[in-house]
Amino acid sequence: MFFLRLLLGSILFSLLISGKESNPNVFADPSAAKSPEEELATFQVEPGFQVQLVAAEPMVQEPVALSFDADGRLWVVEMRGFMPDIDGKGEKLPSGRISVLEDTNGDGLMDKSTIYLDSLVMPRSLGLIKGGALVAHSRALWLTQDVNGDLKADSQILLDSTYARNGLPEHSDNGLLLNTDNWYYNVKSRLRYRLINGTWTRDSTEFRGQWGMCHDDQGRLFYNYNWSQLHADLVPPNSLSRNKNHSPSTGIDHGLTIDRKVFPIRATPAVNRGYIPGTLNKKGRLLEFTAACSPLVLRSSLYPPDYYGNALVCEPSGNLIKRNVVKESGAFLNAYDPNPGKEFLASTDERFRPVNLCTGPDGAIYVADMYRGLIQHGAYVTPYLREQTLKRNLVLPIHMGRIWKIVPKNRKLSKVEKLSSFGSAELVQHLSHPDGWQRDMAQRLLVEKADLAVVPLLESIAKQSTFTLARFHALWTLEGLGQLQPALLLELLDDPQDLIKTTALRLLEINPAQHAQMQQVLDQKVLALSKTANIKVALQCALSAHLLSSEVNLTVNQEIIDRFGTLALIRDAVISSIENQEFTLLKKLWVAPLWQNPEQAQEIFLEMLANAIARKKDPTELLALLELAHHQGKAFGKKEQVVLNGLAVAALNFKGSKPIALSAQPELLKRPDLPLDQNGAANLKNLFTWPGFNPEISTVTKSTLDEKASKQFAMGRQKYLSNCAGCHGTDGRGMDRFGPPMAGSEWVLGDEKRLSLVLLHGLEGPIVVQGKKYDAPDILPMMPAHSIMDDADIAAILTYIRNEWGNQATPVTASTVGSTRHTSQGRVIPWTVKDLDKYVKAKWPAEKTSKGQK
Repeated sequence: MFFLRLLLGSILFSLLISGKESNPNVFADPSAAKSPEEELATFQVEPGFQVQLVAAEPMVQEPVALSFDADGRLWVVEMRGFMPDIDGKGEKLPSGRISVLEDTNGDGLMDKSTIYLDSLVMPRSLGLIKGGALVAHSRALWLTQDVNGDLKADSQILLDSTYARNGLPEHSDNGLLLNTDNWYYNVKSRLRYRLINGTWTRDSTEFRGQWGMCHDDQGRLFYNYNWSQLHADLVPPNSLSRNKNHSPSTGIDHGLTIDRKVFPIRATPAVNRGYIPGTLNKKGRLLEFTAACSPLVLRSSLYPPDYYGNALVCEPSGNLIKRNVVKESGAFLNAYDPNPGKEFLASTDERFRPVNLCTGPDGAIYVADMYRGLIQHGAYVTPYLREQTLKRNLVLPIHMGRIWKIVPKNRKLSKVEKLSSFGSAELVQHLSHPDGWQRDMAQRLLVEKADLAVVPLLESIAKQSTFTLARFHALWTLEGLGQLQPALLLELLDDPQDLIKTTALRLLEINPAQHAQMQQVLDQKVLALSKTANIKVALQCALSAHLLSSEVNLTVNQEIIDRFGTLALIRDAVISSIENQEFTLLKKLWVAPLWQNPEQAQEIFLEMLANAIARKKDPTELLALLELAHHQGKAFGKKEQVVLNGLAVAALNFKGSKPIALSAQPELLKRPDLPLDQNGAANLKNLFTWPGFNPEISTVTKSTLDEKASKQFAMGRQKYLSNCAGCHGTDGRGMDRFGPPMAGSEWVLGDEKRLSLVLLHGLEGPIVVQGKKYDAPDILPMMPAHSIMDDADIAAILTYIRNEWGNQATPVTASTVGSTRHTSQGRVIPWTVKDLDKYVKAKWPAEKTSKGQK
């Protein structure tokens, strides 16, 4: 029977390849479970590499997370309760565990397993610590300790009952990644943790990612979402969010690539939305990421030099791992697929499910292969997937799993040493190791040992090592030990290496009171640095300028905004460090020669300042700003217009809250010639109250945007300025050689699904707006996709452009964008107007869509 089924599968596969299979979604490959040896034969890996088995069932079952300890032992999170059947019955039983695997004879295969912690409900992740591990299970975070060194947990203390409270494995906190700044970070979460003076501390941070995370050599966090394969932070955690008067739009959660294409080497009918046309190609293969997870930045000298710093991404639904080359350009990162059409690793075995990656102490890439047919959680199983899974016998068997490693051929792996036996001085020298895993582990062990005798050695490396990354780790090790000296950091501000300068600036922020006596020296050094710094150093100067005396802070930030203010990231960084000084900086810029006829980027920044001033709600400052914009009753110029618009937009955030009380009506608000539309003028006026005037929301505003949509509009304006204004203008009138107008555009005011599709996938070729044809070179030949943005951000932008510049249309919800994203899955190239019209008419034939495209 097995060979008959195999023959039938081969015939159907041949039909698919030849194009004779009319419905690839019913591809009936039995996908029977294979032995590890049989699965190994299904792998296709990039030339020059090979895949080797490390462990398999029954030693390891349903592995979802991997981590090596200081002695080269592999800790494995085994989610053995995941989807025991098609309905998920038994998921809440305590069947999960944490295992520690060892290779006792050095042959590369794990031959010993110790159960560190058993009887767990859906364990998710772990973070190794001194004498034990942080473990996420049972919707909580636990501190576990092995007191006697037998690799079995002797104690388990509840650390945070709110961790992973959602419970659903696809959408709940995980990660526990120890970053170079000595904090443990998480994805699908706003939490980070750290041991400080013997007490575990929980801190809030920015929300990031979905499943799995890593960091690069500079400590930048990398993560992703199931629909977008690679995101990273361009700035240190929490550095952009310190100004409560401002909401940044850049820097965190930066998409490195809009490329979503994947290239499986087998049919993949059992994906959740496989029934949607465009999800699978004619061969029944997945077209784009649908389960991207667990990125890994490769920081190992075992691989060829051009692989160092590459980012690998798992796609378990496509049975593959993608490789991206990551490039740094100034303050930015981007990534691309070096081999379009062929993946780093792919398998013809449908049960190959790579869900987590890590680097080992030997320098190799390790892969957690959950090895099962069904990987979609029951909460999201569609009827289509249910049918596919049952019909093709993909539910059972369960409790399987493999761990693989990917290594270069004919290369000797690094010797696995027991770093826990190293003395402190040896660990300090280990900070100079060429591999990132080794440097990270040496830093962690030094911080945990707390041996202050090594401080002089660390300071020496920080100042004198010829290896920049060793200096970087030495500085963060000193920070972890609480032994940073301000004099050392000030000295390093003159260092020729950008990474050392920026790290010194970051570290100066940690305990500002410690260097108060050196304030004048710090002011002078950062001021001098800001005048000559490249974009990367200037960015950190802006982020750290809050350390400076008030006047120098503003001078430094004015210097930086003058030099690099065309970049949205710089604008956000500057405002992040001037909390409650926004009006003072605005006044400086108001009279500065370079700002008398502001260009678009300067207009945007002035509007951002006005918005922050409004959010501060200081009546004295607001009155002074209105008087500045009143311009002694003269005609309004560009500066006045953008400031008033910033106030009007900010007012939308205050709907439902108490207005700002003034003693009398400002002269500006008596003028009939305000440079705002009816909605904007009403919103500006309703920001205040004074004797004889009680704010009322204008009928125009009330009819289009309720309180929730008004706040969405305000957020959309900020997102628009960062992402769209460069081509379409701050006023929506379009820009020559860039983008067509949005004011009055039937594209903007028409069908919201079609508009969502344009932002999600981009648009190329000619377009007609209000009867006028726009085409290159009058506009750019293509509008890029914005698929890396989340649904809420796209919806905010669409709501904004549909209700600005005289436009008036219904707001767009995140659910509308999300459903449109799902139904158009598989679209990996921009639309043309013809293709888009055809798609919309076929997808929603009963719905009216806007006309006017030609």
